[in-house]
Amino acid sequence: MKTTFWMKTDDNVELYVEKWHTPDRQPKAIVQIAHGMVEHIQRYHDFARYLLEQDIFVYGNDHRGHGKTGQRQGLMGYFAEADGFTKTTDDLFTITKKIQEEYPNVPIFLLGHSMGSFLARNYIQMHSDILQGVILSGTGFYPSLTTSLGKALSARLNPVEKSPLMNKLAFGAFNRKIHNPKSPFDWISRDPDVVKAYMQDRFAGYIPTARFFFDLMTGLQFIHNPKRNANIRKNLPMLFISGEADPVGNYGKGIWKTVSLYTQLGLDNVTTTLFEGARHEVLNEINKEEVYNIIRQWLLQNMTTYPPKTLSI
Repeated sequence: MKTTFWMKTDDNVELYVEKWHTPDRQPKAIVQIAHGMVEHIQRYHDFARYLLEQDIFVYGNDHRGHGKTGQRQGLMGYFAEADGFTKTTDDLFTITKKIQEEYPNVPIFLLGHSMGSFLARNYIQMHSDILQGVILSGTGFYPSLTTSLGKALSARLNPVEKSPLMNKLAFGAFNRKIHNPKSPFDWISRDPDVVKAYMQDRFAGYIPTARFFFDLMTGLQFIHNPKRNANIRKNLPMLFISGEADPVGNYGKGIWKTVSLYTQLGLDNVTTTLFEGARHEVLNEINKEEVYNIIRQWLLQNMTTYPPKTLSI
Protein backbone atom coordinates (compact mmCIF):
# COMPACT_ATOMS: atom_id res chain seq x y z
CA MET A 1 0.00 0.00 0.00
CA LYS A 2 0.99 3.61 -0.46
CA THR A 3 0.81 6.25 2.26
CA THR A 4 1.77 9.91 2.00
CA PHE A 5 2.94 12.48 4.50
CA TRP A 6 4.65 15.85 4.78
CA MET A 7 7.97 16.63 6.45
CA LYS A 8 9.19 20.10 7.38
CA THR A 9 12.83 21.02 6.78
CA ASP A 10 15.00 23.22 8.99
CA ASP A 11 14.25 26.18 6.71
CA ASN A 12 10.49 25.48 6.86
CA VAL A 13 10.01 23.91 3.43
CA GLU A 14 7.32 21.22 3.51
CA LEU A 15 8.36 18.10 1.62
CA TYR A 16 5.77 15.77 0.10
CA VAL A 17 6.80 12.15 0.76
CA GLU A 18 5.39 8.82 -0.41
CA LYS A 19 5.94 5.47 1.30
CA TRP A 20 5.22 2.11 -0.31
CA HIS A 21 4.95 -0.63 2.30
CA THR A 22 3.05 -3.68 3.51
CA PRO A 23 1.63 -3.17 7.01
CA ASP A 24 2.75 -5.65 9.67
CA ARG A 25 5.59 -6.95 7.50
CA GLN A 26 9.30 -6.39 7.92
CA PRO A 27 11.01 -5.40 4.65
CA LYS A 28 14.12 -7.10 3.31
CA ALA A 29 15.44 -3.66 2.40
CA ILE A 30 14.31 -0.12 1.68
CA VAL A 31 14.94 1.88 -1.49
CA GLN A 32 14.83 5.64 -1.15
CA ILE A 33 14.23 7.33 -4.52
CA ALA A 34 15.52 10.74 -5.61
CA HIS A 35 13.65 11.69 -8.78
CA GLY A 36 14.96 13.74 -11.67
CA MET A 37 14.66 17.31 -12.88
CA VAL A 38 11.19 18.72 -13.64
CA GLU A 39 9.36 15.55 -12.72
CA HIS A 40 8.01 14.05 -9.46
CA ILE A 41 7.87 10.93 -7.33
CA GLN A 42 4.48 9.71 -8.61
CA ARG A 43 6.15 8.81 -11.91
CA TYR A 44 7.87 5.95 -10.04
CA HIS A 45 4.72 4.12 -8.94
CA ASP A 46 5.18 1.11 -11.25
CA PHE A 47 8.73 0.60 -10.05
CA ALA A 48 7.68 1.02 -6.41
CA ARG A 49 4.95 -1.60 -6.83
CA TYR A 50 7.46 -4.01 -8.32
CA LEU A 51 9.85 -3.58 -5.41
CA LEU A 52 7.03 -3.96 -2.91
CA GLU A 53 6.20 -7.34 -4.44
CA GLN A 54 9.77 -8.35 -3.52
CA ASP A 55 9.24 -7.21 0.11
CA ILE A 56 11.37 -4.13 -0.53
CA PHE A 57 9.74 -0.96 0.78
CA VAL A 58 10.09 2.38 -0.99
CA TYR A 59 10.28 5.99 0.15
CA GLY A 60 10.48 8.99 -2.14
CA ASN A 61 9.82 12.71 -1.99
CA ASP A 62 9.08 15.53 -4.36
CA HIS A 63 12.16 17.75 -4.28
CA ARG A 64 12.04 21.46 -3.64
CA GLY A 65 10.51 23.21 -6.63
CA HIS A 66 9.04 19.95 -7.91
CA GLY A 67 5.66 18.23 -7.74
CA LYS A 68 3.53 18.81 -4.67
CA THR A 69 6.47 20.20 -2.71
CA GLY A 70 7.01 22.88 -5.33
CA GLN A 71 3.30 23.56 -5.54
CA ARG A 72 3.17 24.20 -1.79
CA GLN A 73 6.33 26.33 -2.00
CA GLY A 74 4.62 28.48 -4.59
CA LEU A 75 7.48 28.48 -7.12
CA MET A 76 8.18 25.55 -9.42
CA GLY A 77 11.69 24.89 -10.66
CA TYR A 78 13.36 26.64 -7.71
CA PHE A 79 15.31 25.06 -4.85
CA ALA A 80 16.14 27.91 -2.49
CA GLU A 81 17.44 31.46 -2.27
CA ALA A 82 20.91 30.14 -1.41
CA ASP A 83 22.66 26.75 -1.25
CA GLY A 84 19.76 25.06 -3.02
CA PHE A 85 21.61 21.94 -4.14
CA THR A 86 23.02 21.31 -0.67
CA LYS A 87 19.64 21.88 0.96
CA THR A 88 17.95 19.48 -1.44
CA THR A 89 20.58 16.85 -0.67
CA ASP A 90 20.08 17.47 3.05
CA ASP A 91 16.36 16.86 2.53
CA LEU A 92 17.19 13.34 1.35
CA PHE A 93 19.25 12.74 4.49
CA THR A 94 16.38 14.00 6.65
CA ILE A 95 14.15 11.36 5.07
CA THR A 96 16.82 8.70 5.55
CA LYS A 97 16.85 9.50 9.27
CA LYS A 98 13.08 9.01 9.40
CA ILE A 99 13.43 5.68 7.61
CA GLN A 100 15.97 4.50 10.17
CA GLU A 101 13.69 5.60 12.99
CA GLU A 102 10.93 3.40 11.58
CA TYR A 103 13.14 0.49 10.42
CA PRO A 104 16.35 0.67 12.47
CA ASN A 105 17.89 -2.62 11.32
CA VAL A 106 16.89 -2.65 7.66
CA PRO A 107 19.43 -1.88 4.90
CA ILE A 108 18.73 1.32 2.98
CA PHE A 109 19.66 1.87 -0.66
CA LEU A 110 19.49 5.27 -2.37
CA LEU A 111 18.39 5.35 -6.01
CA GLY A 112 18.84 8.61 -7.87
CA HIS A 113 17.71 9.24 -11.42
CA SER A 114 19.20 11.99 -13.60
CA MET A 115 19.29 15.11 -11.41
CA GLY A 116 18.44 12.76 -8.56
CA SER A 117 21.63 10.83 -9.38
CA PHE A 118 23.58 14.07 -8.97
CA LEU A 119 21.94 14.59 -5.58
CA ALA A 120 22.77 10.98 -4.68
CA ARG A 121 26.39 11.51 -5.68
CA ASN A 122 26.50 14.57 -3.42
CA TYR A 123 24.81 12.59 -0.63
CA ILE A 124 27.45 9.83 -0.63
CA GLN A 125 30.21 12.42 -0.31
CA MET A 126 28.82 13.08 3.17
CA HIS A 127 26.84 10.03 4.27
CA SER A 128 28.07 6.92 2.47
CA ASP A 129 28.43 5.08 5.79
CA ILE A 130 24.65 5.24 6.32
CA LEU A 131 23.72 3.52 3.06
CA GLN A 132 23.90 -0.12 2.09
CA GLY A 133 24.45 0.96 -1.51
CA VAL A 134 23.57 3.48 -4.21
CA ILE A 135 21.96 3.12 -7.64
CA LEU A 136 22.65 5.83 -10.23
CA SER A 137 20.23 5.94 -13.15
CA GLY A 138 20.75 8.22 -16.13
CA THR A 139 23.71 10.03 -14.64
CA GLY A 140 26.42 11.89 -16.53
CA PHE A 141 29.88 13.43 -16.57
CA TYR A 142 30.26 17.19 -16.88
CA PRO A 143 33.66 18.90 -17.34
CA SER A 144 34.47 21.88 -15.13
CA LEU A 145 34.48 24.31 -18.06
CA THR A 146 30.87 23.43 -18.91
CA THR A 147 29.62 23.87 -15.36
CA SER A 148 31.62 27.05 -14.77
CA LEU A 149 30.21 28.68 -17.90
CA GLY A 150 26.67 27.57 -17.05
CA LYS A 151 27.00 28.90 -13.54
CA ALA A 152 28.35 32.26 -14.72
CA LEU A 153 25.58 32.68 -17.27
CA SER A 154 22.74 31.74 -14.92
CA ALA A 155 24.12 34.11 -12.26
CA ARG A 156 23.47 37.04 -14.61
CA LEU A 157 19.75 36.26 -14.93
CA ASN A 158 16.79 37.04 -12.68
CA PRO A 159 16.97 34.18 -10.15
CA VAL A 160 13.22 33.64 -9.70
CA GLU A 161 12.20 33.92 -13.35
CA LYS A 162 11.96 30.92 -15.64
CA SER A 163 14.93 30.72 -17.97
CA PRO A 164 14.16 29.49 -21.49
CA LEU A 165 17.77 30.28 -22.41
CA MET A 166 19.30 27.97 -19.79
CA ASN A 167 16.66 25.35 -20.52
CA LYS A 168 17.54 25.36 -24.22
CA LEU A 169 21.25 25.15 -23.49
CA ALA A 170 20.60 22.20 -21.19
CA PHE A 171 18.12 20.23 -23.32
CA GLY A 172 18.10 21.75 -26.80
CA ALA A 173 20.28 19.10 -28.45
CA PHE A 174 18.90 16.03 -26.69
CA ASN A 175 16.76 14.89 -29.64
CA ARG A 176 19.48 15.33 -32.25
CA LYS A 177 20.29 11.62 -32.67
CA ILE A 178 16.66 10.55 -32.91
CA HIS A 179 15.40 10.05 -36.45
CA ASN A 180 12.17 11.94 -37.05
CA PRO A 181 11.27 12.77 -33.42
CA LYS A 182 7.57 13.22 -32.75
CA SER A 183 7.98 15.56 -29.76
CA PRO A 184 10.59 17.64 -27.91
CA PHE A 185 10.75 14.88 -25.28
CA ASP A 186 11.33 11.77 -27.38
CA TRP A 187 14.79 11.50 -25.80
CA ILE A 188 13.34 10.35 -22.46
CA SER A 189 11.94 7.00 -23.69
CA ARG A 190 11.18 4.88 -26.74
CA ASP A 191 7.72 4.25 -25.28
CA PRO A 192 5.34 6.78 -26.90
CA ASP A 193 2.86 6.40 -24.04
CA VAL A 194 5.52 7.47 -21.53
CA VAL A 195 6.37 10.52 -23.62
CA LYS A 196 2.70 11.42 -24.06
CA ALA A 197 2.01 11.11 -20.33
CA TYR A 198 5.06 13.24 -19.56
CA MET A 199 3.89 15.98 -21.91
CA GLN A 200 0.40 15.94 -20.37
CA ASP A 201 1.71 16.01 -16.79
CA ARG A 202 1.43 19.46 -15.22
CA PHE A 203 4.31 18.60 -12.91
CA ALA A 204 6.69 17.55 -15.71
CA GLY A 205 8.61 19.23 -18.49
CA TYR A 206 8.23 22.83 -17.31
CA ILE A 207 11.00 25.44 -17.54
CA PRO A 208 12.94 25.97 -14.28
CA THR A 209 14.20 29.26 -12.89
CA ALA A 210 17.65 30.72 -13.47
CA ARG A 211 18.55 30.11 -9.83
CA PHE A 212 17.74 26.43 -10.26
CA PHE A 213 20.30 26.16 -13.04
CA PHE A 214 22.85 28.04 -10.92
CA ASP A 215 22.28 25.54 -8.11
CA LEU A 216 22.45 22.60 -10.51
CA MET A 217 25.79 23.78 -11.93
CA THR A 218 27.06 24.22 -8.37
CA GLY A 219 26.01 20.67 -7.58
CA LEU A 220 27.75 19.32 -10.66
CA GLN A 221 30.93 21.02 -9.49
CA PHE A 222 30.53 19.37 -6.09
CA ILE A 223 30.14 15.84 -7.41
CA HIS A 224 33.20 16.05 -9.67
CA ASN A 225 35.41 17.41 -6.88
CA PRO A 226 38.11 14.81 -6.03
CA LYS A 227 38.54 15.99 -2.43
CA ARG A 228 34.83 15.65 -1.74
CA ASN A 229 34.68 12.25 -3.45
CA ALA A 230 37.59 11.03 -1.31
CA ASN A 231 35.14 10.91 1.62
CA ILE A 232 33.14 8.07 0.04
CA ARG A 233 33.74 4.71 1.70
CA LYS A 234 35.66 2.46 -0.66
CA ASN A 235 33.42 -0.59 -0.27
CA LEU A 236 30.18 1.24 -1.10
CA PRO A 237 28.22 -0.88 -3.61
CA MET A 238 27.36 1.23 -6.67
CA LEU A 239 25.12 0.27 -9.57
CA PHE A 240 25.12 2.39 -12.72
CA ILE A 241 22.20 1.88 -15.10
CA SER A 242 21.83 3.89 -18.28
CA GLY A 243 20.58 3.76 -21.84
CA GLU A 244 23.13 3.65 -24.64
CA ALA A 245 20.97 6.25 -26.39
CA ASP A 246 20.78 8.58 -23.36
CA PRO A 247 22.10 12.07 -24.15
CA VAL A 248 22.56 12.88 -20.45
CA GLY A 249 25.16 10.11 -20.28
CA ASN A 250 26.62 11.22 -23.63
CA TYR A 251 25.43 7.99 -25.22
CA GLY A 252 27.42 5.82 -22.83
CA LYS A 253 30.69 7.77 -22.93
CA GLY A 254 29.79 9.90 -19.91
CA ILE A 255 28.79 6.82 -17.93
CA TRP A 256 32.18 5.19 -18.34
CA LYS A 257 33.93 8.44 -17.44
CA THR A 258 31.83 8.64 -14.29
CA VAL A 259 32.52 5.01 -13.42
CA SER A 260 36.25 5.70 -13.81
CA LEU A 261 35.91 8.71 -11.53
CA TYR A 262 34.93 6.39 -8.69
CA THR A 263 37.03 3.31 -9.46
CA GLN A 264 40.16 5.47 -9.64
CA LEU A 265 39.37 6.57 -6.08
CA GLY A 266 39.51 2.94 -5.00
CA LEU A 267 35.82 2.02 -4.91
CA ASP A 268 35.81 -1.72 -5.45
CA ASN A 269 32.15 -2.72 -5.79
CA VAL A 270 30.97 -0.90 -8.92
CA THR A 271 28.59 -2.52 -11.40
CA THR A 272 27.59 -0.95 -14.71
CA THR A 273 24.82 -1.91 -17.12
CA LEU A 274 24.13 -0.06 -20.36
CA PHE A 275 20.92 -1.00 -22.16
CA GLU A 276 21.12 -1.15 -25.93
CA GLY A 277 18.81 1.34 -27.65
CA ALA A 278 17.39 2.64 -24.37
CA ARG A 279 17.03 6.36 -23.86
CA HIS A 280 17.14 8.46 -20.68
CA GLU A 281 14.49 6.97 -18.40
CA VAL A 282 15.45 3.31 -18.24
CA LEU A 283 12.81 2.72 -15.53
CA ASN A 284 10.20 3.86 -18.07
CA GLU A 285 11.60 2.16 -21.15
CA ILE A 286 10.08 -0.55 -23.33
CA ASN A 287 12.45 -3.03 -21.64
CA LYS A 288 11.73 -1.79 -18.11
CA GLU A 289 11.06 -5.33 -16.83
CA GLU A 290 14.66 -6.22 -17.71
CA VAL A 291 15.87 -3.10 -15.88
CA TYR A 292 13.72 -3.87 -12.83
CA ASN A 293 15.08 -7.41 -12.67
CA ILE A 294 18.70 -6.29 -12.82
CA ILE A 295 18.07 -3.87 -9.97
CA ARG A 296 16.33 -6.60 -7.95
CA GLN A 297 19.22 -9.02 -8.43
CA TRP A 298 21.76 -6.37 -7.47
CA LEU A 299 19.80 -5.42 -4.35
CA LEU A 300 19.61 -9.06 -3.25
CA GLN A 301 23.34 -9.50 -3.81
CA ASN A 302 24.24 -6.44 -1.75
CA MET A 303 21.79 -6.53 1.16
CA THR A 304 24.27 -8.08 3.59
CA THR A 305 27.65 -6.88 2.34
CA TYR A 306 28.09 -4.08 4.87
CA PRO A 307 26.68 -3.27 8.31
CA PRO A 308 25.41 0.30 7.92
CA LYS A 309 26.00 2.83 10.65
CA THR A 310 23.07 3.37 13.00
CA LEU A 311 22.10 7.02 13.15
CA SER A 312 22.00 8.85 16.43
CA ILE A 313 18.71 10.72 16.16
